[in-house]
Amino acid sequence: MQTPARIEFENLTPSPDLQAAVDQHISELEKRYGRATAGRVVVRGPGDRHKTGGQYQVSIRLALPEGREVDVGRTPKEDERYVDLTFALDDAFKRARRQLQDQVRVMHGQTKLHEGEPVGTMLRIDPCGEFGFLEAADGHEIYLNCNSVLENRANIVVGARVSYSEELGEKGPQASTVKVLRKHSMRT
Repeated sequence: MQTPARIEFENLTPSPDLQAAVDQHISELEKRYGRATAGRVVVRGPGDRHKTGGQYQVSIRLALPEGREVDVGRTPKEDERYVDLTFALDDAFKRARRQLQDQVRVMHGQTKLHEGEPVGTMLRIDPCGEFGFLEAADGHEIYLNCNSVLENRANIVVGARVSYSEELGEKGPQASTVKVLRKHSMRT
């Protein structure tokens, strides 16, 4: 790390073994990923057993390049495994390692960031049920061949909300891979 990680202990007195365990976890993250610019680790002792159930809390925050960060917050309240300090510490760093792996993949372009599929509303359907038109969020109409509807075509009715992929057809915009978002039954 460019700036040494701040390590804080609350409601407990750190032993040399505990300090060494935290340092070892931080060292392993740095060796494997080396992308953190700063960090903060807070280890909280059980404190008030009525509020915490006797559990240890470990919070980890790592600053990464490009304004990204890894943030591992509080541990689950209902999990009795967190009464063991070693478990709480190992689990928090395991979650930090997973988040760090994901962030490094994104920074290296190994993960695609998907935008949500557009959502539209069915405007009209041909009486024979072979094609229709849907209205996109921006108001323009898109042609729809009913064979492009995934799963049950009977669920496509006027007013149905659908997600779709838009492509350019011979006569203009055309929807493909259409999915009905809410179940509608065919009206007769």
